[in-house]
Amino acid sequence: MAENKELYGYEEDEIITLEFDDGVEEECGILGVFDALDKEYIALNPLGTEDVYIYGYKEFGEDYELIDIEDEEEFNKVVEIFEQLAVEEA
Repeated sequence: MAENKELYGYEEDEIITLEFDDGVEEECGILGVFDALDKEYIALNPLGTEDVYIYGYKEFGEDYELIDIEDEEEFNKVVEIFEQLAVEEA
């Protein structure tokens, strides 16, 4: 039985690599997928930081899509909901 490698407290299958428009790549741990405003969102933690990135999230079978939240009001509401969920989990 193969063991998953752990990095910054995340199992290997809990880490995704983001590739930005400028070609820069960043590995992030998946904090979780959550529902807010009748949509799904994902919270990511860039490895080695305390930052949190939040994106819209759509799953297609075994594949997924991350969607930039371009509306500032929507983003602020989603961040507020995520912070409430994080406090409840603590």
